[in-house]
Amino acid sequence: MGSRGDGPRARRASGTSGASGGPGDHGAARARLALLLLLGAVLVPLTAAGLRSVLWALTGIAGLALAAVGVWWALAHTGPVRVAGAVLSVAAPAAVLALCATAGLLGPALLSAGLLALAVVAARWALAPAPAPGEQAVPAPRRPWVLMNPRSGGGKVERFALVDRARAAGCRVHVLAPGQDVTALARQAVADGADLLGVAGGDGTQALVADVAAHHDVPFAVIPAGTRNHFALDLGLDRDDPVAALEALTGGVEIRVDLGYAADRVFVNNASFGTYASVVDDPAYRDAKARTILHNLPGLLTGETAPTLRMTADGRDVTGLQALLVSNNPYGRTLDAARPGRRERLDTGLLGVVCVRVGSAAEAARLASRPRSGGLVRLSAGEVTVGAGTATMPAGIDGEHVVLPCPVVCRTAPGALRVRVPRHRPGRPKSRGAAADWPHVTRLALGRPS
Repeated sequence: MGSRGDGPRARRASGTSGASGGPGDHGAARARLALLLLLGAVLVPLTAAGLRSVLWALTGIAGLALAAVGVWWALAHTGPVRVAGAVLSVAAPAAVLALCATAGLLGPALLSAGLLALAVVAARWALAPAPAPGEQAVPAPRRPWVLMNPRSGGGKVERFALVDRARAAGCRVHVLAPGQDVTALARQAVADGADLLGVAGGDGTQALVADVAAHHDVPFAVIPAGTRNHFALDLGLDRDDPVAALEALTGGVEIRVDLGYAADRVFVNNASFGTYASVVDDPAYRDAKARTILHNLPGLLTGETAPTLRMTADGRDVTGLQALLVSNNPYGRTLDAARPGRRERLDTGLLGVVCVRVGSAAEAARLASRPRSGGLVRLSAGEVTVGAGTATMPAGIDGEHVVLPCPVVCRTAPGALRVRVPRHRPGRPKSRGAAADWPHVTRLALGRPS
């Protein structure tokens, strides 16, 4: 399974890795607006409280740090310490707001926070990436084939009558039975003359069929019949209406997207290593995700079972990591490995990398107050190597637990997959730009974009 990065597909992906300003004067105007809003956020407390505002700013930072300590205690410990952490994470910011109210500064503080939020939005808008390439009109497939997993998404296939609807549209439908080899079924479908492969199921099943479709250069269609369907979300599909996605089986338009690989395992969303990958291995995870994560986190963060990873990406080494997420294209924001936000592009030809290295409450507080302190590392790369000092390591590939030989090389296959999608996709992500890079915003405002 070599990377399909040669030719026009790879060339189309080049030049899209970084955020850039909007066209011409629009980007500069948005950057200047962001700087004005940021200046207003600073001037409001200075006008209301003079030099005392510096003290109140320090108080706010201290409250944020204490809240981060509380979150760390709640995640990394059990029993009374966990309860105390939960209380502290709420009480600290509440106390800061109460102190501001007592001093008559609650209004200016809230106004300043609002201006700061608007400044960040304007900065991200100014740094919005270039629009994605247009969609391609294509002829309807003659022999579409669809694999449907009746167990995915709590029975969405049956609930929405997807089998009957797809057959009525002229598709060959295979209903997946327990124990069947998904990859072998997809290969046989191509051998039998299928000119489109579709999947109604979860992201793990979709990834396996997508790999076959990419290998044979056959169009691929996603029917969001799984529980979460992050891939469908980032394609702009309505996950609550899988019937609407059936249009792609007989018509629609075509786009090209990237695929990710961890060793020889394909992923359409992400591959996780360390803490989250260990949680996915717990048999209770499928039925009680949140409870299982909370139960396992203390040992995985601070106990003897805490994983230690090393990551190398484009010549950069990072060691002592507890959690690592490698995604098929970068995510726009970071929440956690289970809900990492959305990807605005699926065709940048890059992997997104998010690493977490937090070993104590102090480091958690420092991470909250200074995201670039070293506890959180975000970058984009074409290839990422993950090691753990062991012969094998657990990984979560699109939410499925696997064990891979170490070290694990993750790579991207730019433009490898032809995806058929409906013409009208209400969930198509809107470009929100990159994180607020204020030096870049300043250069853009001054007409000197980097």
